[in-house]
Amino acid sequence: MNQQSAASIMSRSRWTKILAAAVGALFLFLVVLGMYWSPMPKLFWVNEYVDDQRSVVGYSTTNTLIRVAETLLDKRGGYISNDRFPPGLWLDNMPNWEKGVLTQVRDLSRAIRNDFSRSQSQSKEDPDVVEAVEKFFSESNSWLFPPTERRYREGAEAMRRYQDRLTGAAQPEAQFYARADNLREWLAEVEKRLGSMSRRLGNSVASSVINEELAGDPSAEAAHAQPDIIDVRTPWLEIDDVFFEARGTAWALLHFFRAVEFDFSQVLADKNAEASVRQIIRELEASLEPMRWPVVLNGGGYGLTANHSLVMANYLARGNAAVINLRELLDQG
Repeated sequence: MNQQSAASIMSRSRWTKILAAAVGALFLFLVVLGMYWSPMPKLFWVNEYVDDQRSVVGYSTTNTLIRVAETLLDKRGGYISNDRFPPGLWLDNMPNWEKGVLTQVRDLSRAIRNDFSRSQSQSKEDPDVVEAVEKFFSESNSWLFPPTERRYREGAEAMRRYQDRLTGAAQPEAQFYARADNLREWLAEVEKRLGSMSRRLGNSVASSVINEELAGDPSAEAAHAQPDIIDVRTPWLEIDDVFFEARGTAWALLHFFRAVEFDFSQVLADKNAEASVRQIIRELEASLEPMRWPVVLNGGGYGLTANHSLVMANYLARGNAAVINLRELLDQG
């Protein structure tokens, strides 16, 4: 081998090492960046009054909805569910957290559209709220044409226009009706979400359940034949997905119930229902306690390891029981 060939081989070897080091450094950077993006955003305090200390019915709920939607977009890493490049591409816990938050944003915005902003079923819908709901219900994983972030930002801006008209900062005037029947409609949706989430979390250990879908009605029928036993066990790789979706659900609902406590204070006092709201808030706060282990454990039965899904299910089920109790109190005359 001549001297020129040896030098060429050494040069290629040097560049190969440089390239490998660069790839390794990039990979390490992306891993660290992914870890930086992964923590759940901190809770924020709900605003009770407008900036000038005026109390306006509906301001707290509307303002909290806007801030929750903006947190979804402005937290560390921004909105991740539609990412097409690392590290967002390989993260799954935060996108599932975003899914839980987004579901609650959609539910509350729809309740404002259908109930809170209307005096009766045949009254006119608020145009800004209608636009906000349509934007929030846009596709959640659109990367371009248009990106999801733009649609959700437009939804928050439309809701802010409604808030400005509600507080008198813009015209024409908007309304928010804090009535017991309106609150019951939103709570019915919350009850379904929490019930479903508790069941899905519990399926981390359940292998099958008895089919109860037609129970209680001897004349009930289904479109297709129903098996007696249903396999419900959550696949092992999806356990953390359900857990973090539940965390996102609890995070958003905690803020919304704190806002409801302000805007519906008179209704809750008339029904002697303040304690039920405080109990819901307490259970949601407990469900968001920091995890003391880096991964979601799925210990079974009375084994040695914890089952984070069952702990989360316990808090959400207790919160759901308080929601049911609150709805019953609001039904009373």
